[in-house]
Amino acid sequence: MRVLVVEDEEEMADAIARGLRRRAIAVDVAYDGADAVERLGHVDYDVVVLDRDLPALHGDDVCRHLVRERTGSRILMLTAASRVDERVTGLGLGADDYLPKPFAFAELVARVRTLARRTAPVRATALERAGLRLDPAGRTVTREDRELTLTRKEFALLAELMRAGGETVSTRDLITRAWDEYYEAGTGALRVTMATLRRKLGAPAVIETVPGVGYRL
Repeated sequence: MRVLVVEDEEEMADAIARGLRRRAIAVDVAYDGADAVERLGHVDYDVVVLDRDLPALHGDDVCRHLVRERTGSRILMLTAASRVDERVTGLGLGADDYLPKPFAFAELVARVRTLARRTAPVRATALERAGLRLDPAGRTVTREDRELTLTRKEFALLAELMRAGGETVSTRDLITRAWDEYYEAGTGALRVTMATLRRKLGAPAVIETVPGVGYRL
C-alpha cells in the first residue's frame, strides 16, 4: 500500500506518516496542494489522506484534480469542519471518505486500509514466472510448491519484478514502488534486501542484476 498524506500542519503530517509507517504502510508527505499535485503526477497512490483546508491550492482543488485525472487513488478527506453540510460538500467533490478533526488515529488507519482494499482487485491476480507463484491477495509466494516466508519489502520487490514480465526494472523504480520517500539513499537497503530475497528463493538463481540499470527476473 502506498499513501500520500497532504497536510499543511507539518507536525500533524509527520505524526500521521510515522504512525502509518509503523504499520508497514509506505507513506509520502506533501505540505501543500501544489506539491501534492506534482507527486500525484509521478506516483500511483492507493490512498490520499487530504486535508481540505490547505493554503494556496485548496484541498478541494486537489480533490477535483484527482477525480478529473482518474488516478484511481482513493481519497480520505480531513477537515476541522464537522458540520454535516461540510461533509456532504467534500463527498460531493469526489472524496471517498471523510474524517473530521480531531480524530482517533486508530480510526484513520482503519479507514485508510478499508479504502486501499477497494483498489486491491485490480492487483489481485496471481503472478507466475520462472517456477514462482506470487499471490498478492493472500500474500503468499511458492517456488515449485515450496512456500517461502518473505518480509514485506522482499515481497514487494519480487512482485514488481514478476509484474515486469522479464523486462528490467530500474533501481529507482524498485525504490519508488517498494519503499517511500523515507528511503535513505546510500544505506544499501535495496541491495541488502535483494540479497536476502535471492537467498530465500534458492537455486538456481532467478533474479539477474543488470549493471548500472537494475534487476530482472
